[in-house]
Amino acid sequence: MENLPEDALIARAREGESDAFVEIARRLQPKVYAVIYGMTRNREDAADLTQETFLAAFRTLRGFHGDSGLYTWLYRIAVNRTLNFLKKKGREKNVGEFDEQRTALDPREQASGSPEGGSLKRELGRRLEEAVAGLRPAFRAAFNLVAVQGMSHGEAAKVLGCSENTVSWRMHKARKMLQARLKPYLREEDDAT
Repeated sequence: MENLPEDALIARAREGESDAFVEIARRLQPKVYAVIYGMTRNREDAADLTQETFLAAFRTLRGFHGDSGLYTWLYRIAVNRTLNFLKKKGREKNVGEFDEQRTALDPREQASGSPEGGSLKRELGRRLEEAVAGLRPAFRAAFNLVAVQGMSHGEAAKVLGCSENTVSWRMHKARKMLQARLKPYLREEDDAT
């Protein structure tokens, strides 16, 4: 199954072949988890919501007609479930734990010329994580899909179920909010270098 193309796996899974769906989940689980974690900032919640996403996808796979890509369809399920979870739990303002496994926003992967530079980059990374976690869910979802997952505004719009212009506006607003939240720290870093 590992060598089968995605469309063949989808066809087999729609016919009820569970091994085909397991292979789909194996391929896409890390990306789905990353999106959910980016929104929840909590490993356990992200793991639970990832599992719920794939269970929902399995139950509704026969309804997947290929109008969008499987990746987009799964992300939409994941984002909608996560937004509902955040709304239900009232977690929009909570800052989750810092994930040492996180790489997309982690400045520690960048080379630093000095211990002080590395420390400043780690601190900036921590503050950036906190600032992103403090965004309202709709802005956080758009930011994570575009800036962290590397989706285009059009792809993110399909996942979020909104227009490309809405994603562009949310990205603009998210960047402005992040810039405002990080401005004091960025001045400190500029003064230190």
